[in-house]
Amino acid sequence: MVSSLCQSLIDSIEDRSCTVGIIGLGYVGLPLIDAFTRANFRCLGFDVDAKKVESLKAGKSYIKHISSGKVSGWLEQELLDATADMTRLSEPDALLICVPTPLDDARDPDLKYVVGTCEQIAPVLREGQLVCLESTTYPTTTRDVMVPILERGGMRAGRDFFVAYSPEREDPGNPDFSAAGIPKVVGAINDESLQCASKLYESAVAGIVPVSNCEVAEAAKVLENIYRAVNIALVNELKTLFDSMDIDVWEVIDAAKTKPFGFQAFYPGPGLGGHCIPIDPFYLSWLARKQGLNARFIELAGEVNRAMPEYVVSRTSEFLNESSKPVRGSKICLAGVAYKKDVDDPRESPSFELMELLLARGADLSYSDPHVPVLPEMRHFDLPELSSRELTPEFLSSLDAVLIATDHSAFDYESIVEHAPLIIDTRNATAKVRKHREKIRKT
Repeated sequence: MVSSLCQSLIDSIEDRSCTVGIIGLGYVGLPLIDAFTRANFRCLGFDVDAKKVESLKAGKSYIKHISSGKVSGWLEQELLDATADMTRLSEPDALLICVPTPLDDARDPDLKYVVGTCEQIAPVLREGQLVCLESTTYPTTTRDVMVPILERGGMRAGRDFFVAYSPEREDPGNPDFSAAGIPKVVGAINDESLQCASKLYESAVAGIVPVSNCEVAEAAKVLENIYRAVNIALVNELKTLFDSMDIDVWEVIDAAKTKPFGFQAFYPGPGLGGHCIPIDPFYLSWLARKQGLNARFIELAGEVNRAMPEYVVSRTSEFLNESSKPVRGSKICLAGVAYKKDVDDPRESPSFELMELLLARGADLSYSDPHVPVLPEMRHFDLPELSSRELTPEFLSSLDAVLIATDHSAFDYESIVEHAPLIIDTRNATAKVRKHREKIRKT
């Protein structure tokens, strides 16, 4: 037996009269709109960035894997309305919060965007609405941070409105997985909230994994990212060890992964990128400190991974010295500034730290990235205005070195190896290039 408010929301989900509000129209929010519009839900998208709203209203996408044609289709079918007017937050029947959850300068959780969003929802919250947080955070955020703000108007969560947590699961650049094709973990503050959230998500995604409460769902998301951070740190540390022994870590991993059980391949790189792995594990280490505990694996993994850009630049200096060239004055082109292969997402990309370190050493720096035509401003880095250079044979020949930081498929690695005098490959991108191997240095 469920309450009339719960049943009314479930009925509206089943007959598709439910309007889904998505707050934050970035790399999580837009794919969610895609998933819900595919399921024939009308979406109301909210973002404080007026440029994003104007772009969507004009039928133009600003994210590579969501085409402008798709956005135009949403508009033509009247399935999307984008707005910066937060007073309209009372209109949707379900509100999905997809705002950033960064770290502050002390590497503690910064929930200002979550808190600010809830403070905008609270004055216009109406009976029967579902509010679901998707942003990655530490366990207890939904119950202890969100709910008290939402209840300021006098209504009670779980009775007058419903609250849940379902962590985003996006893998940008991977064509095998879309928001609609990835199962969603769903936790909630009570049973009716879980029923409403589960019904909503199962209507639009491949499947759901209901869990007993919000805290389990919050912890599951952090665990997923800690698992990757720790294992990447392991292979990054092994890379530095094997480099000193003249052992190819990439060949070692390829050999190990032939074991059909007990091993999963992770790969080294120039540092961690993206919003999840460099940031989210520290939410749990912060929570551990509050409990008087020490999350040693998380802290050690962070220490190893944060050291990789400095290691790469140090090795670059060594490789240039082999040709009697200092870093100062050397023409170095960084290939790839997006945080991962074949995406246009620069968030937390290690390339920015590599660039800053090389510039500090006096390098004559350029970059090439077909997905990032102009170097974006990054709040933690002070970099000059640069535009992507085309890797023509003439340009490559004019350089002292190419540092491959992101292994985009669009790069012609045969041409890079043929024409550049030195290649520092942090991604094993040149593995299949057979000629001129003497020019390639892996690190």
